[in-house]
Amino acid sequence: MLFAPGSRVRWWFLWAAIPYGIVAGLRARCYQWGLFAQKKLPVSVISIGNLTLGGTGKTPLVIRLAEWLLAEGRRIAILSRGYKRTSHDKMLLVSNGMQLLAGPQEAGDEPFVIATRCPKAVVAVGTDRYELGRWVLSQFPLDCILLDDGFQHLSLHRDVNLLLVDATDVNGLEAVVPAGRLREPITSAARATLIVVTRADVATQAAQVVQRLRKAIGLLPDPVQVVFRAQGLMSLTAGEVRPLSWCQGKRAMLCSGVGHGASFRATAEGMGLCLLDEVRYPDHHLYTPADIELVRARAKELNADLIVTTEKDAGKMVPLLTAYDENWWAIRLDTEVTVGADRLRQVILNASSPMRTEVCA
Repeated sequence: MLFAPGSRVRWWFLWAAIPYGIVAGLRARCYQWGLFAQKKLPVSVISIGNLTLGGTGKTPLVIRLAEWLLAEGRRIAILSRGYKRTSHDKMLLVSNGMQLLAGPQEAGDEPFVIATRCPKAVVAVGTDRYELGRWVLSQFPLDCILLDDGFQHLSLHRDVNLLLVDATDVNGLEAVVPAGRLREPITSAARATLIVVTRADVATQAAQVVQRLRKAIGLLPDPVQVVFRAQGLMSLTAGEVRPLSWCQGKRAMLCSGVGHGASFRATAEGMGLCLLDEVRYPDHHLYTPADIELVRARAKELNADLIVTTEKDAGKMVPLLTAYDENWWAIRLDTEVTVGADRLRQVILNASSPMRTEVCA
């Protein structure tokens, strides 16, 4: 039987994925069986992570959970790897809960956004989350720690393990890399305390994802469901925020470097913007003056009213803009838990209770 070249490549990826899946699954089993030791911090740890490569909405959910905890008077720290940060420090404090101490390039774009949106939270980055946690705890009294992108960080014990799955990406659950987008076999979803289906705007899409998970791991409680809605546009040069009504009908050029560019475009369309063109860079892209000039020139050519980007990209763009770049704006997102909000809130608040922390200590 003959295969088209594309089919041959697909079969090669499928074969290559087999050893990767075996190793990832075996690693998880070794932690489950106690063959690999987990380290434990003296405060509760709440992990937010995913199974797939690319964006599932971890950052906006981390921000929402942090807002809940801070509103209840919890003292929290948010730990992140700081992917593609330029700083070579083993551990870096992004915010001490009172002021920003690092910019988006040295800290990483996502930790910087989190620190900006949660100014009362301690935010730190480092590869070894256990050592990072100990380092932060040596400086600040805390009730709990939020672990950003921690589902595969199995060496650290966590009290709550939230797994995010994108409702618009059911195909991403089919195979491990390089044949698919899974970081580990889908059966690993059984480790989750709660499964959170993000971008669950369309009920049929959310149902397909849940059905795929149940086929892989059997019965599971009804997942929490989350949607991300635009609040408005934030000026990159002035910092002011304009409501959705202000941007409707305006001619816009899009520019982003995120893991889910299609979702960003859909959000912009849903705001009523008239989209003229779009420039997409790889996730966590570090912008250069040449990048900014390219987008600026294209927007001028199209006579665009606005150049619209994401909050994640905005911090890296601001140092490259001038006072004359008044047409650069970022979409500010809000996170709404549409199904299971009370259940999620109870799990998070119970895990972060100061009395529980005293018991752990």
